[in-house]
Amino acid sequence: MTDFEKKVLRVVLKIPLGEVRTYKWVAQKCGRPRAWRAVANALAKNPFTLLVPCHRVVKSSKKYGGYALGAALKKDLINLEKKIRDVIE
Repeated sequence: MTDFEKKVLRVVLKIPLGEVRTYKWVAQKCGRPRAWRAVANALAKNPFTLLVPCHRVVKSSKKYGGYALGAALKKDLINLEKKIRDVIE
């Protein structure tokens, strides 16, 4: 795993439960604002899918985009997290 990929995962870990951010946002937080495709590639290789919530990263259009475990599951996970957040807040 490259240093950039590790940085991407660290940034994604900071996205709050039930919220989403864009690939572009993650790239900016990593200090490489034009590297949104590299962010997508790093997340596609995420070896810790259940621990590092890469499903919280979406396209700039707010469409869900791809997910290693399937786009439908990505949508379901985001919606589940929103419900959990509403209960615990």
